[in-house]
Amino acid sequence: MSNSSFVLLRQRKFLPFFVTQLSGAFNDTLFKSALTLLVTFYAAQYGGLSSAMASNLIAGVFILPFVLLSATAGQLADKFDKALLMRSIKMFEIVILSLAAFGLMQKVAWLLYLCVFLLGVHSAVFGPAKYAYLPQHLSSKEVVGGNGLVEMATFISILLGSLVAGELVHHGEQGVIVVALLCLVVAVVGYAASRFIPSTPALQSLKMNWNPLSETARNLRLAREDMAVFYAMIGISWLWFFGAIFLTHFAPLAKEMLHADERVVTLMLATFSIGIGVGSVLCEKLSRQQLEIGLVPFGAMGMSVFGIDLYFAIDGFVRSGVDSGALMGLGEFLRHGGSTRLLLDLFLLSLFSGLYSVPLYAMIQTFARPTHRARIVAANNIINALFMIVASVMALVLTQLGSNVAQIIGITALLNVLVAVYIFRLVPAFLLRFLAWVLTHLLYRVTFVNRQLIPASGAAIMVANHVSFVDALFLMAASPRPIRFVMDSQIFKIPVLSWLFKKLDAIPIASAKDDAFLLEAAFLQVAHELEDGQLVCIFPEGRLTTDGEMGTFRAGISKILSLHAAPVIPCALQGLWGSFFSRKYGAAMSRPFARGLFSKVQVVVGAPIAPERATPERLEAAVAALRAGIQ
Repeated sequence: MSNSSFVLLRQRKFLPFFVTQLSGAFNDTLFKSALTLLVTFYAAQYGGLSSAMASNLIAGVFILPFVLLSATAGQLADKFDKALLMRSIKMFEIVILSLAAFGLMQKVAWLLYLCVFLLGVHSAVFGPAKYAYLPQHLSSKEVVGGNGLVEMATFISILLGSLVAGELVHHGEQGVIVVALLCLVVAVVGYAASRFIPSTPALQSLKMNWNPLSETARNLRLAREDMAVFYAMIGISWLWFFGAIFLTHFAPLAKEMLHADERVVTLMLATFSIGIGVGSVLCEKLSRQQLEIGLVPFGAMGMSVFGIDLYFAIDGFVRSGVDSGALMGLGEFLRHGGSTRLLLDLFLLSLFSGLYSVPLYAMIQTFARPTHRARIVAANNIINALFMIVASVMALVLTQLGSNVAQIIGITALLNVLVAVYIFRLVPAFLLRFLAWVLTHLLYRVTFVNRQLIPASGAAIMVANHVSFVDALFLMAASPRPIRFVMDSQIFKIPVLSWLFKKLDAIPIASAKDDAFLLEAAFLQVAHELEDGQLVCIFPEGRLTTDGEMGTFRAGISKILSLHAAPVIPCALQGLWGSFFSRKYGAAMSRPFARGLFSKVQVVVGAPIAPERATPERLEAAVAALRAGIQ
């Protein structure tokens, strides 16, 4: 994570919020982890349920308030000052954990399950306020880093809560008392921190709808107004399904398959949490401080690969022989030959989960309407909860059908492949951004100059020199928002790729000689996209260069501006001539190692040019000047 993100920890707009969030996540984990261990390894004293049944019951009881209350919580966060709302929630947390302390000390199982439900209420109400708070106080450049810090803090809290719970429960009655008191102390610290969160007033007046069903339906309709936001919500909810399967099965996995004690459960939780934290931190580094949805497919691939391998790692561990007598301690587990692969799979699986999740959360915060942001987050929480409930039901059904924990994990990893393919088929931009990310991070050494000059919203036209078949991917990587590309109709018609181009709203164009009707239709479609506030990109030369030099800019740009005036952003590409994707050696893509890997490429963005001054000659000169200034 960049130093600029950690600077937020010294600012009042972020630090008190950060501590408040961290304390709540720590307490949730400490209490739920301690209770899960107690009902798994000391079942007779805490209700007598089987470990698998108790783990899924805790998960289900915690999730239920997200279904029941998220719609109302979203309205509260949009209607009232978010800082005041968070302080009230933290005060409620102190009451909950006072009851929980009594339940732990007296071994009152029903009260402990009630407190899990109440902590779910606490989190369901806190969530929309939390995610709506960040974009109201952070700049567009800080949102990804701020989300990364929050995700990192969340999973550091999970890590610490899991470690502390495991160690204290291992020490018996005295340890349980310390868990009870520690939860109370941390709740008080969280409330104290919340007192310093700066005022965050509502962005609009709002009449409350207390009917959760109708409000939930309305929130989902709001979310579907921008399908990119809605699909991001589905992607996040799938991650919660995926994570719920793993987190609820660590205890039964350790006890029933690995024959290991509660400290091994803690180690697995810690490994998972560290991986998520590392992935969240890496996300900003890999995205170069901007929203990079190309990391989502990368994360999904890693989740599937290492999830499937985890199944085989567990199977290999069991086949190599485990003592069916006394449970293995931590040292004995680590000395076992199969533990390294198992833990490495778990770490990498969670690391890729972090890469998957952060861009999706940032996408919702960036593109959701500011006045409805908290309710969009609430709708996301509802979908998350439904997915987690389905995960619990699926796990229970598979358990009843005779599946063991390893098989449930393997089935979930395979489902991840199918879900990822489905989501990326719905939103091909994820895959194209992934290809752009691979090109700009792994295959070439790319420098972006003045990319901040590309407007984050509003109608605009990008113009660039045309060097290779991947120019669009480099421009896509430079832009903070989707681009509507105008492209040659012959390329647009290529089988399979045609489907992709249509999904990306690309605009086919032809010369007047080849298809005068299509040419006019393309101009009208560009005008329509500009009227809709979109960013459109054209290559005014009309063809790829065959000698590495710029061709003459054609008059099409003037026709477009006559239909809809918009600022024009000149861009220059340098370093792609002679690459695999250029025509330096004749046909493109015929000499894959012509320039080798990691060649230097620069994408330079110029200052916007007013539409009345954007003649083809002036734009050609502007792009040429940008090329001339490239080092």
